[in-house]
Amino acid sequence: MSRRIITSELQDAAGAAAPDAYFDRVVKYIPSDVVAAWTAAAGLIAGAQNIPKDTILWITFFVGLILTAGWTYRQTTIPGKITAVTQILIATGAFVVWVFALGGGPFSSLAWYNPVYGSLLLIAYTLLVALIVPGES
Repeated sequence: MSRRIITSELQDAAGAAAPDAYFDRVVKYIPSDVVAAWTAAAGLIAGAQNIPKDTILWITFFVGLILTAGWTYRQTTIPGKITAVTQILIATGAFVVWVFALGGGPFSSLAWYNPVYGSLLLIAYTLLVALIVPGES
């Protein structure tokens, strides 16, 4: 299965994939591989001794942002098609929302942070972004 969201189907193309429905877009918009890497890294950082945990978490978060954008670009690039900018931006936003929702990450160092906010944002973001059908096809 390609990671790129398919928005249209050519009638004369043999074996062409059907356009992605709502649930397919939910799955393809969430950068689960990078979120899993974040979860492992955050767990390692939390268990480490004598390190500036907040600083390391923020650095790891920004590296995760770059990895999400780059990895999504790589997985959605198809020769002859324009870059899937919408999908890259939504996946990168999804990474931010997942880190915010998982708690214990860099956002927990902010005075206003509450894990409930992250959980509610995760629900809303996941349900709403799948309604977006990218214009790049």
